[in-house]
Amino acid sequence: MASMKYLPLLIIFFLNGCSIKNYEQTQPKLITIKSPKIKFSDIGYLRNSGDAIELELFSAGVAVEKITINHLICVSSGCMGKAGFNDEYLNHSYPSDTLQNILLAKPIYSAMGIVKKDDGYEQHVKDEAVDIVYKVKNGETSFKDKKNHIIFKIKDTK
Repeated sequence: MASMKYLPLLIIFFLNGCSIKNYEQTQPKLITIKSPKIKFSDIGYLRNSGDAIELELFSAGVAVEKITINHLICVSSGCMGKAGFNDEYLNHSYPSDTLQNILLAKPIYSAMGIVKKDDGYEQHVKDEAVDIVYKVKNGETSFKDKKNHIIFKIKDTK
């Protein structure tokens, strides 16, 4: 029975992965996502504190989806590990931090093939599972995986 007294603490710890955070930055963005399970193109709000992220997607002024990323990725249907999210929503071969890095405009694939530009950088990642062109420049992020038909475009609204 002694272990039962720790059950509420375990539940709180688990649910904390998807809990509401106070984010330091909130930015409106024009967002386009095309993947096997998500198709979206409209305004979204990107909130973050460090690597903790919340992406709230709106269509015609109505919130249609919220994606939160910390050590888990949570969507309206529930929370899952990052690799599980990639399996279900993107591509199983992506590194687990791919979505988080795209939303934060950080290099993907451990900066493989990165080419620095005056206004940002580009990466080209191609193997048997992916054919990715990833560009970050002047407040715009573009990710296109030609092999798996996945697109992310994130652009400042200003």
